[in-house]
Amino acid sequence: MSFSAATAAWIAIGAAAGAALTLLLAGWIWLRVRRLKVGQAVLLGGGKADLVDFAVSLQGRIDDLHRAVDEVAAGLVRVDRRADESVRNISIVRYDAYEDAGGNQSASLAVLDSQRTGVVVSAIQGRDYARIYMKELDRGRPSVALSPEEAEAVERAMSR
Repeated sequence: MSFSAATAAWIAIGAAAGAALTLLLAGWIWLRVRRLKVGQAVLLGGGKADLVDFAVSLQGRIDDLHRAVDEVAAGLVRVDRRADESVRNISIVRYDAYEDAGGNQSASLAVLDSQRTGVVVSAIQGRDYARIYMKELDRGRPSVALSPEEAEAVERAMSR
């Protein structure tokens, strides 16, 4: 099969036009990839890793953060437990133990934790003497019967 020079010229022009379009398409794709890489570099902070490596490292940091949050939560549970066991409810009731003493010189002090465990200290003041009494409470149960003023001190301490 023989081609004429005109046909060969048209084939050459068509091939040149196709090559030019392909070259333009390759240049356009190269610019798009370049813009994508610039955007990726901005996202990654200028690192050399690709987006998949960045996502994997980010997931690792998130896992570390979850572990740290779990440790903090466990620590808070321990702190809450210690706070419940600590002295945090205190109250003083002042009163006249004897009619002739005057001035509310006697007092009962309740020092308790959140479970009503602790001590009640009473100082009874008379005209010429003072006495101090201590009574333990274990979960609200006194070792010795409480006076009305001591019971009031316990109730006031627990109502705070």
